[in-house]
Amino acid sequence: MTSAPRVTLTDVARSAGVSVATASRALRARGEMAAETRSRVLRTAAELGYPAIGQVRGRPRRGTSLMFDLVLGHFHDPYTEEITAGARTTASELGYDLVLTAERDEPSDDWPERIRSRGSAGVIVGLIVPTSTQIAAMRRASIPLVLMEPPSEASSPLPSLRTTDDDGGAAAAGHLVERGAQRFVVIGGAPSYRYGRARVEGFVRTISEVAPGAPCVRTSADWSAWDARRACARALSELPGSGPIGVFACSDEMAAGAYRAIADSGRSIPRDVLVVGFDDVRGARWLHPPLTTIRQPIREMASTAVRILARAAAGDLTTEAIVLPTELIVRGSTRPHREIDL
Repeated sequence: MTSAPRVTLTDVARSAGVSVATASRALRARGEMAAETRSRVLRTAAELGYPAIGQVRGRPRRGTSLMFDLVLGHFHDPYTEEITAGARTTASELGYDLVLTAERDEPSDDWPERIRSRGSAGVIVGLIVPTSTQIAAMRRASIPLVLMEPPSEASSPLPSLRTTDDDGGAAAAGHLVERGAQRFVVIGGAPSYRYGRARVEGFVRTISEVAPGAPCVRTSADWSAWDARRACARALSELPGSGPIGVFACSDEMAAGAYRAIADSGRSIPRDVLVVGFDDVRGARWLHPPLTTIRQPIREMASTAVRILARAAAGDLTTEAIVLPTELIVRGSTRPHREIDL
């Protein structure tokens, strides 16, 4: 019985379309090269059964690793869990690992240096705008950045993912009016980030167009349920007139706080007050009644960000701002009055 010929480094290089030296550096995780090239060599070696594949130990001290970093100010809330899930799934599909990196709210934060030292292939920065110094550090290391839902605009052009926040606010307003609301409360976020302002502006503008003269009290909370409960309670006490009330909160978490304020006031949802949130995180459907909300395609945004980085690692750089559509998801918190007793 004749054994199969031994696969050589030359075979791997020829099949991957690179030089022997490049194949060797890719397999030993050494040297500078595009992440796509390193990935292609590793896949080819595995497919051919090259015996050296998988024998490298430790992490590379130079060059580009098959990993992306996801930088967030915090983790483990419903919104960031959706970001992480979307990014991790797509990164795995493309042959990359995902590293979770915490951004610390202090001038000396060294996340760019931590990322540079491990040779990341690219970085998603979520809900944060990096400083000009941090952007410059990533550019010197040739590590591409993608912004996801930036709270403001960056100091220099960077690719970004965001949603139709203004349209989402407008859809919430139109839906509340269509469902019979005659007076309105809108709970914006503080700090007043770019996306929060757009949601409030879309809502208020549409109310003025489709329900001119209708009372509308604007208030704000610190993006938490507890503070939204306080803000909503005060707004309800200030709201003039009579008739069904429509409440729009700029996040689902703040909408949950509004639920408590409405109950505290002796009113019920949706008999007396109709409520719309924003995000469509998992907890929205667990509220009682389930929350009508504006769905952000959170996982899709994170997935698209990873694909942008994969293309950048292959040399296809962009500074495009990609805007994905929001969608109104109707649930029990805006059930029409005529259906309540059915």
